[in-house]
Amino acid sequence: MDFVNIPLFAASVLVFLSVLSGVVSTRVGFPVLLVFLLAGALAGEDGPGGYPFNDFVLSFWVGNAALAVILLDGGLRTAFSTFRTGLKPSLLLATLGVAISAGITGVGASLLLDLDWRSGLLLGAVVGSTDAAAVFAMLKSSGARLNERVAATLEIESGLNDPMAVYLTLALIAVILQAQPGATGGPAPVLLTLLQQFGWGTLFGLVAGLMAAWLMRRLPPSDAGITALLLVSAGLAVFAATGLVGGSGFLAVYLFGMMLGNRATERTGTALSAMDGYAWLSQAGMFLLLGLLVTPSQVLTVAGPALGVAALLMLVARPVAVWACLAPFRFRPREIWFISWVGLRGAVPIVLAVFPLMAGVPDAMLLFNVAFVVVVVSLLLQGTTIGWAARRLQVALPEAADEKRTRAVFGDFVLDGASPLRDVCAFYGLPLPEAQADAALSSWMATALGRPAVVGDEVPLGSATLVVRAMEGARISMVGLKLPAEEAA
Repeated sequence: MDFVNIPLFAASVLVFLSVLSGVVSTRVGFPVLLVFLLAGALAGEDGPGGYPFNDFVLSFWVGNAALAVILLDGGLRTAFSTFRTGLKPSLLLATLGVAISAGITGVGASLLLDLDWRSGLLLGAVVGSTDAAAVFAMLKSSGARLNERVAATLEIESGLNDPMAVYLTLALIAVILQAQPGATGGPAPVLLTLLQQFGWGTLFGLVAGLMAAWLMRRLPPSDAGITALLLVSAGLAVFAATGLVGGSGFLAVYLFGMMLGNRATERTGTALSAMDGYAWLSQAGMFLLLGLLVTPSQVLTVAGPALGVAALLMLVARPVAVWACLAPFRFRPREIWFISWVGLRGAVPIVLAVFPLMAGVPDAMLLFNVAFVVVVVSLLLQGTTIGWAARRLQVALPEAADEKRTRAVFGDFVLDGASPLRDVCAFYGLPLPEAQADAALSSWMATALGRPAVVGDEVPLGSATLVVRAMEGARISMVGLKLPAEEAA
């Protein structure tokens, strides 16, 4: 039984120590996901563990299954109500934003790494999308309570942008292989994959989600663990079935979870704590395995150019893409800068970097090593500063118990959103906007904002600032009033 006991003992000890280190590391703000990744690298052939591991097929299989579970968990927690503020910008970020980010990064990578332009763009596609596992985990652990617009945009984008990254990666691999001597075929089949990825992914996800919700509502009550196991097995089946017909399993399983979570909320809500366990187990296993694939001595040989690619992605490509996509939606500049910074890269780029290795693309190992560096830098720099950036850019809302910060954000006075604007202006000596003089305070603020309102939105009125303090659905129910210090006194 040694062939069972020795690997099982080694794997369990590695996972235990990684989780223990991750729990301790969160106290100092170190990303727990990075702990798993580094633990895998240390257990590999260049680390103290000395275990040689190069099974890319197994890693690819585990990575896809783990991402399916993570996206399912994210979809179950995505409420339809967040679509009011986050759906349209997220869709643009998940499609055009990924393409822009990949294009800029790819051009820079070609120059920094002296790669053919096709290989450079392939690297851009591999690292072009944000990672759902990283975004969900780091937002949760950051302790920052983000306003609804920012949180919804980040979470929905990270759940929807994988299909675009997969499409670009597959398309560019095909372009590179077709350019090799003796290659046959043209780009037409590759172009069709775009419609296949999004079309089948959307259809399978929505239909399967509706059917599963209908079934869940009619099943007798069961233990939370059993329900979670039912959800995971169904989600993996949807993921695999969609892939078999050429669709995006990533998109399908996210939409499946979202439809199921909103249509059968009472049944799925009881299983969310158990789903948390499945999601963390998936993340731990995936990051450990991907860490084992990396050979640090090889990574060090390209560390300089790889750091340049990471800097280009974080400081140029991602901000340009976010500004271009969010400009039509009247996001505040500080919200756009924050969303730009929280473009976290995680396991998805490393999983996508396995695609070229399995396809036999030239320089595939170089792309894999650079993607690993990009992920480590993103988790280390962006992941550890989410809370700081949220407070610095003023997109974090105060906790209810923090009276001092609550008054600083919302002001000293609380007004009913239904109050007549004319009465508010007369009482506080503020100029009355003639265009809507007879409107309610909430209606005037909604018009002045020009976008769906969220808690924390501000509208200036004379020397005062009106702040959305509470919402009832899409309606502003409570408004905070901030006056200059001398007037407030």
